[in-house]
Amino acid sequence: MTPDSSFLERLRCSSERLSELLDCFDRSHVLVVGDLTLDEFLTGQVERISREAPVLIIRHEQTRQVPGGGANAVYNLAKLGAKVKVAGLVGDDEQGQALRRIFEAAGIDTAGMLIDPDRPTVTKTRISGHARQSVTQQIVRIDRKSDELPNVDLQMQLAAYIRSVLDTVDAVVCSDYGDGVFTQPAIEAALSHSRTIVDAQKSIERYRGATVFTPNLPEAEQAVGYAIATPQTLTQAGHDLLAMTDAQQILITRGEEGMSLFSRSGSEEHIPAFNRTKVFDVTGAGDTVAAALTLALNAGASFWEAAVLGNLAASIVVRQFGTATTTPDEMKAALRSLIEE
Repeated sequence: MTPDSSFLERLRCSSERLSELLDCFDRSHVLVVGDLTLDEFLTGQVERISREAPVLIIRHEQTRQVPGGGANAVYNLAKLGAKVKVAGLVGDDEQGQALRRIFEAAGIDTAGMLIDPDRPTVTKTRISGHARQSVTQQIVRIDRKSDELPNVDLQMQLAAYIRSVLDTVDAVVCSDYGDGVFTQPAIEAALSHSRTIVDAQKSIERYRGATVFTPNLPEAEQAVGYAIATPQTLTQAGHDLLAMTDAQQILITRGEEGMSLFSRSGSEEHIPAFNRTKVFDVTGAGDTVAAALTLALNAGASFWEAAVLGNLAASIVVRQFGTATTTPDEMKAALRSLIEE
């Protein structure tokens, strides 16, 4: 699905309004409740095959650490200009400290980052190598995480923090990657706010009553229990998800097919993909959509306007490798480029 002439004309007519909304992003206050992850990228040059085992020996060149998982949603909101508070769990380890340092350097309030002494900070370490004058390729990924839930006391502490700051924020974003933060107390606390945006990989029915859900296509299919392969099944899925969640809106992100927005009133809007020819990596694009959509709603956008800005932000970050962010200025430039085509 590519932008047709009628959609581009609607976009041109809305461009001034969309730019005004982008100018308001820095007035927004948001709480992100999330499964916080640190993404590590270790790269180096392949020197030879080891004599100890048939494996590569890589001379280390650099280590890069960036927010991942729910932490990427936090970072996206901050880079878009919002004042952000974060609620989540990290381990009593160097990775948790690194994530806190990254957030604090970006002006993010980390008072709600609680330490779980029994579980590690979720960390995904990607080791990549290259020969001389060759492309760097990922060789292996090492994940550090626990499948155990946090203890009950910690669950209640996190829920108490969430409730304590609800009056200070314009919206709550739930970024659920299935790593243990979203126990029932935390979910109930987050849903106490009047504007809750949910980006959950599974079990979205636990968030019944949230304002907006932003599942991608596989997540939507998993939730409804059938393949979404035709316009008819897409429409059916939108209505089934609304009934399942009692949400005001469902936004299904569909990759190169764009996005589809379904309203409780029965309306259905389809937004084409803004960038299909320069897609390098869709990692974390859903976090970017949720972040831009949230800030647009806080600024007074309609759900269609908010979805368009979410789509626009995602069209920028998918051009970069790994989890990435964008800014209102970059989004304005992308909007101008789109409507001038």
